[in-house]
Amino acid sequence: MVLTASTMLGLGTEAPDFQLPDVTTGETVSLDSFSGNKALLVMFICKHCPYVVHVQEELARLGNEYQARDVGVVAIAANDVDAYPGDAPGELKSMAQEHGYQFPYCFDETQEIAQAYTAACTPDFFLFDQDRRLAYRGQLDDSRPGTGTPVTGEDLRGALDVVLAGDTPDPEQRPSLGCNIKWKPGNEPAYF
Repeated sequence: MVLTASTMLGLGTEAPDFQLPDVTTGETVSLDSFSGNKALLVMFICKHCPYVVHVQEELARLGNEYQARDVGVVAIAANDVDAYPGDAPGELKSMAQEHGYQFPYCFDETQEIAQAYTAACTPDFFLFDQDRRLAYRGQLDDSRPGTGTPVTGEDLRGALDVVLAGDTPDPEQRPSLGCNIKWKPGNEPAYF
């Protein structure tokens, strides 16, 4: 495990398009799947990362709460499953079912979508406004495994509330921290 910070993609960046299979339904999910939503939250997560394990219950709560408030929510896993078979689609499906994820959980086999979003770690969060411009990219909250700080989702929830109110979150945002995305050999992105 290599502790890695998010890349902090430029605010205002347009959401990259994607077409990925949902591991729970087999259906293809795309950016257009969320065209009617007031905002879009894209989360890069996986099953084995202790930083994701630490927050996975909050991800389920947050997803359910904000989907009810017209936010599109999608999780994407992009780890190399040859090296990390615990992050294979069948394992991801079990994770989604176990934790009650009501949002699509997609698998990015080629890792092209993770690269398009400049995803670097798990978890890594990208919140886009109604125009699909990046409004927030940062941490869920201050909690980390082993710190004793409760998982609240405070930072991300705050950004979601601001975007839903039609405003712009404070541009001073703290990067997410977690395990590095497990890139396939030769697939490491240039942004590292």
